[in-house]
Amino acid sequence: MRKGRNWRRALLACTVITFGSILLLWSAQHANAQAAATPAAAAPAQAPAPAAVPNPKDIAATWQGTLHAGRDLRTVVKITKGDKGGYKAVFYSIDQGGQPFPVDSITLEGSTLKMKLNLINGTFQGKLSEDGQTVDGTWTQGPNPLPLTLARTTPDNAWPIPEQPKAMAPDADPTLDVATIKPSDPSRRGKGFGFQGTHFRTFNMNLNDLIAIAYGLHSKQIVDAPDWFGTDLYDIDGVPDTPGRPNLKQMGILLQKLLADRCALKLHHETRELSVYVITVASGGPKMTVSTAAPSDPQAFGFRGLGDLVVRNMTMKDFAMGMQSAVTDKPVVDQTGLKDRYDFTLKWTPDDSQFAQFRGAVSITPPKTDDPNAPPSLYTAVQEQLGLKIEATKAPDDVIVIDHVEKPSPN
Repeated sequence: MRKGRNWRRALLACTVITFGSILLLWSAQHANAQAAATPAAAAPAQAPAPAAVPNPKDIAATWQGTLHAGRDLRTVVKITKGDKGGYKAVFYSIDQGGQPFPVDSITLEGSTLKMKLNLINGTFQGKLSEDGQTVDGTWTQGPNPLPLTLARTTPDNAWPIPEQPKAMAPDADPTLDVATIKPSDPSRRGKGFGFQGTHFRTFNMNLNDLIAIAYGLHSKQIVDAPDWFGTDLYDIDGVPDTPGRPNLKQMGILLQKLLADRCALKLHHETRELSVYVITVASGGPKMTVSTAAPSDPQAFGFRGLGDLVVRNMTMKDFAMGMQSAVTDKPVVDQTGLKDRYDFTLKWTPDDSQFAQFRGAVSITPPKTDDPNAPPSLYTAVQEQLGLKIEATKAPDDVIVIDHVEKPSPN
């Protein structure tokens, strides 16, 4: 069982916390080491003095407290009255960017407050004090729960939440104004890409990964590439010359230009018949929730563990791209005809063919599948949970042929 847990920890997704963009798979071990090595936030670790409360049992207010996780992480929870009774809430980790996370469920039963955030696999449970000023509880996200005391505060005393970056203009054609490319640290685990503040960053990515992201392809759609494409790992850090957070297409443009400049990459497109997976709608119709987020709002394609996927604000084409980038051993083609953006979770038990893209950067072993309570296979889970079908077939698909490439030039 230890091997299965190690894989699970190796694929802990911090997309929505650290980068708030499309896809980031992050090593829990690295995240803990980085937190321990990072100076604590300059803001005080203690919450401001609580405010007077007319009704101590009414929790509609702003609450805040500090998680001590190697460094102090200030947490803000804004709770309001729900439209149909009860409560609703939004969670912010303000020292990790301050992106808002909707609380999927919040209940107050007696003095016990419970909250659940599906997107980051986080839960909080605590006891409301008799005067209604504090909630003394535990935050759980992964194998090591942490104590967290939330204190009621006023707008004047609340910790300021960082302003979220606006989306890049949809017609922008961005370039990485200043960029560094360097070999990855062999001791660093995980693999991923995304935005942190104004910086576009990748870590532990090989050229197969980077070209696949740049052109929206699977590595098997890259033809005539040298052997080092799949073995040499690089980190990139760059700042676009255009303000705002780019969408997926614009991220691809950034990488296309960078690879042409720093790797002298030249290629051409062809259409060839390939072995692919095709996504279609199952006979009962789709079961996913249509997203209420705007198209320009952040997207999420992140793993809370092996075979435990959270998708937010993505089209089926985006989903297909994410699956072929992170999971499958073949390209994935969307033939659903669905045009909406969706929010959903998907849980399955992976087989040996899946997550191969990460084995060059993460030491992982597939879990045993003899657990009678284990989730079903990917193909069964997609049909039962999403109302879709994934089937292997052969179909004409786009490939890129590498005409010329060099290892990245030094900075």
